[in-house]
Amino acid sequence: MKMTKDRTMSFLFDGLIILFMLLIVVICLYPLLYVLSMSISDPLAAARREVWLFPKGFSLSSYEIIFENQQVWTSYYNTIYYTVFGTIINVIMTIMLAYPLSRRTFFLRHPISMMVTFTMFFGGGLIPSFILINNLGMYNTRWAILIPGAVSAYNMIIAKTFFQGIPESLIESAKLDGATDLRVLFSIVFPLSMPIISVLILYYAVGHWNSYFPALLYLNDAALQPLQLYLRRILIENTGELSSDMAISVDKSLAAMQLKYSIIIVSTLPILCIYPFLQKYFVKGVMIGAIK
Repeated sequence: MKMTKDRTMSFLFDGLIILFMLLIVVICLYPLLYVLSMSISDPLAAARREVWLFPKGFSLSSYEIIFENQQVWTSYYNTIYYTVFGTIINVIMTIMLAYPLSRRTFFLRHPISMMVTFTMFFGGGLIPSFILINNLGMYNTRWAILIPGAVSAYNMIIAKTFFQGIPESLIESAKLDGATDLRVLFSIVFPLSMPIISVLILYYAVGHWNSYFPALLYLNDAALQPLQLYLRRILIENTGELSSDMAISVDKSLAAMQLKYSIIIVSTLPILCIYPFLQKYFVKGVMIGAIK
């Protein structure tokens, strides 16, 4: 009798957990489904706020206008450029800093680690950073996006924690065979570090794809600005520059509202498609950081 009661309580508890998780899934998915439905619905139905979950009517006119706009393609290219090359620079610099700091034989590892950690809590401020970028000649250039954030202190700590888990005896054995530090890094440490490299790639790539504030500060030329900054201009400043190309038969103000939803989908779809395949590395990176 007691076992039956325990099973019933366990069943009810599991059911409550499942219902709670389903509620969380609905809360997370509803905004995305709503934006997608608004972007492909009939412009008039979208303007009347008749869309709650599923599309009302069907129209891709807003997407046609978006992809006919040259600035969208330019911004897309810039975002891909910053994401690819920025991530490459970030991963290389982070590993080149984290690996020496993880080795006990490096006598400066504690002072340098303290200096890097210090930057997580204190910074020079916005105005000194802007003056520095300007004096270095990087203002309104791609280097202003790629160089200042070349190393993240948090990501460096995650990589350093992972490298510390590699047995010291393995590295000492390689050095006894005549391997240099660079040979050890590229021939031994790199093949063993693919999980943390995947974590770094994911963290940095998502950060670059979603970043707009450095471009807002340092890039005055629209030909160098990323897609997220263009999206900000459409959503917040409400410039309506895309809606000016809408057909005369459709109210431009209504079209402008639908275009905002469409460009949100355009800007987030690539990262949404890639993220599910890299989610396990994201969780692994969070666990490594939490253990540290």
